[in-house]
Amino acid sequence: MQKIRKGDTVVVLTGKDKGKQGEVVKSLPTENRVVVKGVNMVKRHTRATQFTQGGIIEKEAAIHVSNVAHLDPKDGKPTRVGFKVLEDGSKVRVSKRSGEVIGK
Repeated sequence: MQKIRKGDTVVVLTGKDKGKQGEVVKSLPTENRVVVKGVNMVKRHTRATQFTQGGIIEKEAAIHVSNVAHLDPKDGKPTRVGFKVLEDGSKVRVSKRSGEVIGK
């Protein structure tokens, strides 16, 4: 089970985008990287095809998962993620800061 998944709201801890918040658009667990909306923007030179127009487009590049932290659902501050098994046997992610369940 991964600590950071698609759809989670995270904050960037280090680098040129330090302090920015965004939603995880894509998770790459084998590479330990995530793509966060509006963070780590790079310019990509693309060739025109039959379907798309060519030119320089800006898109998000992947960022290492250790450089982002979850936002606590209670107070909106960065937190670490732990796991807890509920009474019904399901395993959920919890915030280490407040103990709140993260996600669904």
